Amino acid sequence: MSVHTEKIIILDFGSQTTQLIARRIREQKVYSEIHPFNISLERLKELNPSGIVLSGGPASVYDEDAPVSDPAIFELGLPILGICYGAQLMIQQLGGRVEKAEHREFGKADLSIQYTGGIFAGMETPPATYQVWMSHGDRIEEAPGFEATATSCHSPFAALRHTKKPFVAVQFHPEVAHTLIGNDVLRNFIFDLCGCSPDWTMHSFIDATVREIREKVGSEQVLCALSGGVDSSVTAALVHRAIGDQLTCIYVNNGLMRTGESESVLNFFRQKTNLRVIDVDATTYFLNELKGVVDPEEKRKRIGFGFIRIFEEEAGKIGEVKFLAQGTLYPDVIESVVFHGKAPIKSHHNVGGLPERMKLDLIEPLRELFKDEVRELGLELGLPEEAIFRQPFPGPGLGIRIMGEVTGERLNILRQADVIVLEEMKKSGWYRKVWQSFAVLLPIQTVGVMGDGRTYENVIALRSVDSRDAMTADWSRLPYDLLGRISNRIINEVRGVNRVVYDISSKPPSTIEWE
Repeated sequence: MSVHTEKIIILDFGSQTTQLIARRIREQKVYSEIHPFNISLERLKELNPSGIVLSGGPASVYDEDAPVSDPAIFELGLPILGICYGAQLMIQQLGGRVEKAEHREFGKADLSIQYTGGIFAGMETPPATYQVWMSHGDRIEEAPGFEATATSCHSPFAALRHTKKPFVAVQFHPEVAHTLIGNDVLRNFIFDLCGCSPDWTMHSFIDATVREIREKVGSEQVLCALSGGVDSSVTAALVHRAIGDQLTCIYVNNGLMRTGESESVLNFFRQKTNLRVIDVDATTYFLNELKGVVDPEEKRKRIGFGFIRIFEEEAGKIGEVKFLAQGTLYPDVIESVVFHGKAPIKSHHNVGGLPERMKLDLIEPLRELFKDEVRELGLELGLPEEAIFRQPFPGPGLGIRIMGEVTGERLNILRQADVIVLEEMKKSGWYRKVWQSFAVLLPIQTVGVMGDGRTYENVIALRSVDSRDAMTADWSRLPYDLLGRISNRIINEVRGVNRVVYDISSKPPSTIEWE
């Protein structure tokens, strides 16, 4: 249940930049959330949006299996913005014609604005032009009821508006940085057409969420899954603000943590917070569960099931506990969703890895937030920077940074390599500059030479990425001498490793974690 009175709903047609639309709207202090394109009309009405955005997507509207939303959305009386595929779908569903373009438009284009009102309020007509980003191979040819508000070299309808209803459409992508007027277009849509107010802040989020948690929990007891990472720490602080001593935090050592991680986490929470923390050492249980398992989805699900089983056991010891709080974020939810009949990107241990009949009801107060928003929330809650600016560490731990079977021996190799990576990143000052940096143990061995003798040993991959919210990421351009020091130390200090490689792939098409 959403606690936001004003919101913009984005219907996702599969664009790689759909999440950017949500981010750009939230940056204007207006709440937005993403839903599948085929959301039911009843559910859409329940959400009570102030406006709707139809995202871009890779399909063509005339494809046999093209994703199509309910055309009745145009009867709701709401402002609607169509972007790229969303624009073409809007025009087609309202009686227009879209065809394959003779000249496709990909990349930068010059936009000439014909109508300086609506989404183009405050802008100029020709000879002024504006740089926008296009990405389409189809073209709007006829649009009854609409008029062109902007053109480009190959698009006579680069932007349109309905002459009687609050519908607007653009062939370019206002959400990407290459569209220099993108924020202006979105601002005009949000504030002028939708009539929203810029009042979605972390302070308002805390107030609304605290009320919602108190209403949901009442006098019941709540457990919180505490890992020591940013997400679970902020979750614990937020729930504690709402219900105080009704909260008990449980830290589970699943045997997949980094060197010294468990001791560090427990010391921090016991010494620097007022949270009640119980620690459970479940190393043996998890390693037995993962024995012989190599499939990454199966790993994640077994780890997720294991966590829930332990939480339920601990809840039984405490007494009557009804709720489990955990730090699920918006990217976790998005990546675990099935889109247009396709498999999810990955099942997150706290989303797709949960048993269908779990005995504890979930409280997920961060489910609507991106990572940088969670950090902002943590600071607003008064958590220290050492807790807020730790690099993300996955819930399944090192289990998904070991390709193939997880064993005690392989964990030992990866832990030693991971220590070196973190030491060198912190020593060089790069730890806070990047989003995430870590080591991965690959399921292959390669030939090497050590002390004039042949070796056949393991390969460590280094991964470091720059990102704002984990939805997109680029590989970090770390200095060669830093990479050299990390590689040299791992090969010399970690027995069983004779080769180190650096991952230079971005997200998409890759993900940040390897599994």
